[in-house]
Amino acid sequence: MKGVFATVFFTNSLPSSFKATEDEKGRPRGERPAIELQELSFAYGEQTILSRISFTVPKQSFMGIIGPNGSGKTTLLKCLDKTLTPTAGRILLDGKDLAKISLKELARKVGVVPQQWEVNFAFSAWEIVMMGRYPFLTPFARESREDWVKGRAAMEATNTWELANRPITELSGGERQRVMIAQALAQNPKLLLLDEPTSHLDVNHALELCELLRELKQSEGLTILAVFHDLNLAARYCDALVLLKEGQVYASGQPEKVLSTENLEVVFGVHVRIRQEAETGRPSILFLPRTKAEV
Repeated sequence: MKGVFATVFFTNSLPSSFKATEDEKGRPRGERPAIELQELSFAYGEQTILSRISFTVPKQSFMGIIGPNGSGKTTLLKCLDKTLTPTAGRILLDGKDLAKISLKELARKVGVVPQQWEVNFAFSAWEIVMMGRYPFLTPFARESREDWVKGRAAMEATNTWELANRPITELSGGERQRVMIAQALAQNPKLLLLDEPTSHLDVNHALELCELLRELKQSEGLTILAVFHDLNLAARYCDALVLLKEGQVYASGQPEKVLSTENLEVVFGVHVRIRQEAETGRPSILFLPRTKAEV
């Protein structure tokens, strides 16, 4: 499995703002973010897909990437997991240039959950999860007791231990997605990258999955970066959002800032009505059809 990620760049002389005081969550101010993208660009031949993308992902945060189809979301993730090589700019993972990190080292730090994962052989859920331990094995070595402990812990964290002996081909979409997250957790990562994790799930399973991700962020100290198609789920669960338009960052920040009426109408080309959820204080979005005169 190919891996992904990045973080902040420092010069020899640290800025005065980089101080070891604590923020409101008890973390040192100036702490290196988990990921930093610096002027990242990517093109297929003459076709530019991403243009000068820059943003940071703080450690132990849940950040969502949103935008219409064709805005570069999946391409961005593929640059982050080294499936694609940027044509310009760079990505930093906890301060280290991603280009200088081997795939094996990356797989020990970053868990990746793809949008679709086709399995044609009836591996058990346990066997699928234990594949996440491969980056820690030497050639021809068998799993150790530690590997088994990590695998079981990952399945218990995702409520999939009771599925351990069941063939992956017989699991529901929600169950399979939780098993894939367990596989990623078995890598003992600090970063988790997901490409539209709820796109093939019904409403109930989508909510359960997002609740699980939020719980894992807290219990495992994970940093999570996920592409979302459902803007309301992104608004409800993400600490911050990056909104892409035609391969560029159009807006970034807290959900209530990014998900404004103006931003969504410009980027998605639809009318919206936004209200604040009483329970969460987060924005809730209702999409409205354009009039005949506007079509």
